[in-house]
Amino acid sequence: MCRAPSAGARALSKTRDTMDTPTPTAKVPFGKQLRSFGPTFWVANWMELIERFAYYGVRVTLPVLLVMAIGAGGPELTHTQKGTIYAIWALVQSFVPIFSGGFADRYGFKKNIAISILLSVAGYLIMGFSMAISDAITGVPLAVGRPAGDDVVFGVFFLGAMLLAFGTAVFKPGIQGLVAHAIPKSSAATGWSLFYQAVNIGGFIGPMIGGVLRLLDFELVFILAAVAISLNFIPLIFIKEPGHERDKTLNPMTIMWRSLTGLIEPRLFFFIIAFAGFWLMFYQLFDILPNFIDDWVDSTGAANFLQSIFGSGIPTTHGGNLIQEWMLNVNSMLISLFAFAMGYLTGKVTSLTAIVIGITISAVGILVLGTSMSGWVTIGAIAIFSVGEMAASPTKMRYLASICPPGSEGRYMGYVNATVGIGWSIGSVIAGELYQTGGDKIQLARKYLVEHVGQGATAIQDMARDAVLPHFQQTVGTDATGVRELLWETYKPYSMWLTFALIGAGSLLMLVIYTRIVRQAAKRQDHLFNTHGYLFVRIALGLVVGVLTTLAIVRPDPAVIAQAGLFGMMLVASLVAKVNTLVAGADG
Repeated sequence: MCRAPSAGARALSKTRDTMDTPTPTAKVPFGKQLRSFGPTFWVANWMELIERFAYYGVRVTLPVLLVMAIGAGGPELTHTQKGTIYAIWALVQSFVPIFSGGFADRYGFKKNIAISILLSVAGYLIMGFSMAISDAITGVPLAVGRPAGDDVVFGVFFLGAMLLAFGTAVFKPGIQGLVAHAIPKSSAATGWSLFYQAVNIGGFIGPMIGGVLRLLDFELVFILAAVAISLNFIPLIFIKEPGHERDKTLNPMTIMWRSLTGLIEPRLFFFIIAFAGFWLMFYQLFDILPNFIDDWVDSTGAANFLQSIFGSGIPTTHGGNLIQEWMLNVNSMLISLFAFAMGYLTGKVTSLTAIVIGITISAVGILVLGTSMSGWVTIGAIAIFSVGEMAASPTKMRYLASICPPGSEGRYMGYVNATVGIGWSIGSVIAGELYQTGGDKIQLARKYLVEHVGQGATAIQDMARDAVLPHFQQTVGTDATGVRELLWETYKPYSMWLTFALIGAGSLLMLVIYTRIVRQAAKRQDHLFNTHGYLFVRIALGLVVGVLTTLAIVRPDPAVIAQAGLFGMMLVASLVAKVNTLVAGADG
């Protein structure tokens, strides 16, 4: 028996799906759109650029730094540990904005941004000096403490990462709320594309400098980031808090509850889940690709080409290979140059059409990464992915901004990050495990020495990380290039990119189905999605919680436990909301 649509369902049905209508941007001349943006828009974009400069200057160096051998000056964490840090980092950075966005609406965007700067500075400094802090706590150097089990570097770095994650999380809804207020609706697509371009300009300059500093002393990368983000206090002084609707009677618990229950709105929830596959793919460019490039890619040709143009100052490593930070910067460079032009083009189609096209192109780019060890092929794959990213990523902001109720800009911009967090967090766990067992060159060299050379497993496992490859070369009788080619052909470390591409294809399929359903639901008030949408959300949450809980029991991992807890909270919220609806109906 069909029941009458709930008030929430009626609201969703009445809200014509603006993603199904191309943005008015396509009808407004480009020059007029640029003139429509006021000072607050441009200052907020500058602050975003600085924040991204600091963030990506650190973020792109971390994958290589975290697994660097102790003998080479690194903490020598495993890829699984790295994945755990990133997975929880993802949840904090992406889901806290859902709550801090509500606080931004209640207490003001400027306060949110000021708090975020303080948290980020502390995070950068603790991360940068995590090994020194660990040595001070244990009283012994890491090289001595690690074998004896007297090692807290993981915990210290984790603390710094969480502070940075909180700082970034608090910053996002504040700055995006300012931008949302400053963008005229007639210029939405171009405005958000310009904002996204500012993100990528900062994301381009940061790794360029960070990669060079890493070769000198990695602590300099973190110091620069802390100093840079501190400079955002200056423009913050001159920005005027925009006037917007605020309910000052709301207390913090009410804000958090509204933010949590907002996540389970059917249209928003299923969009978040479907789009998560794109972000699972996306973050492999920053979580695993740096290690993949460092281990497997021969980029001497690209380095030689740049040196022929710019001279010998081009930073290289491992016998003339271009540093991975500069290779990844192809992504930011292309988006910095073409993001707003792509935004103008995507403004001519519906939001979800642009997203579907973007995911398709990005999946192709991910697939190409696994076809060759050539640096040029890797750069080409990054370029292909970037085109897809330009179509898909900024469009999600346009979609959510279009359904945002007045006075809730910060909270809804926080919802933008939920789909990022789900994909990034789950992807970090998957990628960490895949690369630790089937991608890390040193781990595969150990495996080869045991399986094909017949050396003792214990002796090989106990060998210092930075001693494995020299021992391998001497034992097998080959050079660094021979090691790479032999292990590439024997263990096929490139196969993981097919896994990520298939996940992207699955996300694409879900979005196509999602688009079809919401379009039909917008036309018919009695559509099943309108009448039973919240039931479908509870069923989906129950399945996800069940799977994650089982995984956490079978193989305990802090990240999986955190993921299960998050989805469990959402399930409880959906059940409580249902009970409240039933009680209210009975009272009526």
